[in-house]
Amino acid sequence: MVAIKVNGQAHQLDLEPETPLLWVLRDELGLTGTKYGCGIAQCGSCTVHVNGAAMRSCIVPIGTVDGAEIVTIEGLASDPRRSHPVQQAWLGEDVPQCGYCQPGLIMAAVAFLKQFPNPTDADIDANLTNICRCGTYARVRSAIRRAADLLKG
Repeated sequence: MVAIKVNGQAHQLDLEPETPLLWVLRDELGLTGTKYGCGIAQCGSCTVHVNGAAMRSCIVPIGTVDGAEIVTIEGLASDPRRSHPVQQAWLGEDVPQCGYCQPGLIMAAVAFLKQFPNPTDADIDANLTNICRCGTYARVRSAIRRAADLLKG
């Protein structure tokens, strides 16, 4: 039995400990915002927060996160009637094209901005390693800078 809290809700799960967190979120809990991309932690489409740290859920066995607090894109905003500042910046900079990788990019950006509240383009390029097949990297950089300003108030 594994106990986790996802987006503030407690869950007791009777699953094989090797089951990837991604599939627990999507198949067991119905949280489909987190996407499957590569399955080897390279693309970042599956990024979620585990105890506040950005992690690629496709390679995280559920057995290793017993007792953890997990936040997915669905639980990112503290007020469900208002988007998180990073989500607001994403929309303001018109980042998404196909949108598939965007939940993972947004989750990575939120964690990144906690470490780099005044990011440079070099900081962004060095630390955000998520892959966007549409190539929206320039808009991602702009959105992260905008989000940094929004988070400062």
